[in-house]
Amino acid sequence: MPNEYEHHSNHSSLLTVTVITIIVVTSIIGNIYTYQLSSGNVRSLENKVATLQTKISVLTDLLGEFNETSVGNISLSQLYDEVKDSVVLVRAETAQGSVAGSGFVFNYSGNARARMVVITNFHVIEDHTSIAVTFTNGRAYSANVLGSDPYVDIAILEVDAPPEEFIPLTIGSSSLLKVGDLVIAVGNPYELVGSMTTGIVSQLGRAVPEDQAGGYSIASVIQISAPINPGNSGGPLLNSKGQVVGITFAIIESSYGVGFAIPSDTISREIAWLVRGDTFPHSWVGVTGTDMTYQLAQEIGTTTTYGWYIVEVLFPGPGFKAGLQSGDIILGINGTKVISGDDISRYLEEYTTPDQAILIRVERNGSEIIIPLKLETRPLLS
Repeated sequence: MPNEYEHHSNHSSLLTVTVITIIVVTSIIGNIYTYQLSSGNVRSLENKVATLQTKISVLTDLLGEFNETSVGNISLSQLYDEVKDSVVLVRAETAQGSVAGSGFVFNYSGNARARMVVITNFHVIEDHTSIAVTFTNGRAYSANVLGSDPYVDIAILEVDAPPEEFIPLTIGSSSLLKVGDLVIAVGNPYELVGSMTTGIVSQLGRAVPEDQAGGYSIASVIQISAPINPGNSGGPLLNSKGQVVGITFAIIESSYGVGFAIPSDTISREIAWLVRGDTFPHSWVGVTGTDMTYQLAQEIGTTTTYGWYIVEVLFPGPGFKAGLQSGDIILGINGTKVISGDDISRYLEEYTTPDQAILIRVERNGSEIIIPLKLETRPLLS
């Protein structure tokens, strides 16, 4: 009977199981009262009682599972106790002064032996002259940068600390996140060490421009409602299992509860490169533009209100070589629809590599055409 109902929704299944329990109990009790308690019926009665106990036990377990799922059964205080010692304060000294942010410990296992590293944001340690990492016990140690990528605002630090200081977190997959999922941010806002806030995933797949990224957008960013502030940068964004699903890195100034995190899948994709000090290659089309809107469509005389309008084709980039033109509207890449620039950034970051050939569908002068283009590596920031 449990298998018959296990794929229903939590609430309907819970109601169904409860009704079934009542029916079963009532039925058995009715049968009990109609029995003549003769010696010949005692064995049958015992069997029915045993069956009833088994069914009640199974149904009780099911009810417990449904309640756990529907409520979540998450102890935030217990989760905090499990992760707090893995979150560190990162302080970078620069020519302009001191910058404080957050970071977290991760056990990276590459082709060589396992090694402990601290993951933080690039903008926390940018232009540093020295870096110190402080653990929750107050002990601080010097650190150096193994590798960094300003295009995704990630830096990997090696810390000169004894092994017992490192309590690593587990990195989960951000691809499993859905809008509405609970997320937890732990960090050091305004150097208030070990602060915890909660919220939900308010949107996925954002593309957020960053000054440190040379004007390029950071792709596939997670938008969150968990309050974060200066000093949270570099701290872990956790799911309800305590797994890292992102790195908090930015807020919209003067907003209330609009923050952003680098997805954990970006960390997983790049960490092997960064630990060994290599530069991760990002695909490049070599055009600039803006999202299509109804107003822009009216101005340029088209009925197309979605896509990405090319403002400039950079010479001698891959877009110029392929024949893209200012005024083209990008509508798709390799069969994937482009509604906005977020879609282009996300597709290039997640599904392409430099030197790969792609097909771009554009609208030009009212007609749609397909343009083959060979991607190149995004130029290094100066």
